[in-house]
Amino acid sequence: MRIVVTANGADLDAPTSPVFGRCPTYVFVDTETMAFEAVENPAVGASGGAGIQAAQFVIEHRAQAVVTGNAGPNAFSVFQSANVPVYLFGGGTVREAVEAHKAGRLQSVAGANVQAGMGMGRGMGMGRGTGMGRGMGRGRGMGMGRQVWGAVPPTPPSPPTSPVTPSLSREEEVASLKDMAGDLRKQLAEVMERLDRLEKEN
Repeated sequence: MRIVVTANGADLDAPTSPVFGRCPTYVFVDTETMAFEAVENPAVGASGGAGIQAAQFVIEHRAQAVVTGNAGPNAFSVFQSANVPVYLFGGGTVREAVEAHKAGRLQSVAGANVQAGMGMGRGMGMGRGTGMGRGMGRGRGMGMGRQVWGAVPPTPPSPPTSPVTPSLSREEEVASLKDMAGDLRKQLAEVMERLDRLEKEN
């Protein structure tokens, strides 16, 4: 399995980084052979949208799971739409993080564990509130993409939904989240298609 660990160095003995979007280095590791590839984070200096850009970068590098200290809502949304699980690691070396993952000792993240804007450029066009939140109070950064990726063709806003009450059933919440994930997948596909076209034009 190919996993990625956020790191402050370029080898297996480097300390892990507690942040995802702005960590200095991503270390991709084959959990079977422990062969690794260290790649600098191209989004570390981004003025805004670092989490989204970094998540896209990691997915393009074929990571099947992510091990990090924190994951923001925008990055988590991208991973969720690509079915890439995120695991939390409290601290140590990259090697220790991989061993903990192999041993099944890491907690899988069911949602973002960092609020939008913490070290990710609050107000830098993250696209909050573009109708992707489905009224579930989860729209902190789920509308990412339309403003951050200016090249994405505009899509009509989602139809208005009735306010969600605290008595929302588990089935209704699951259905709403699946709808949201579907929208994100479409958005991600549009971004990747546009990116491919732009790269081919250069």
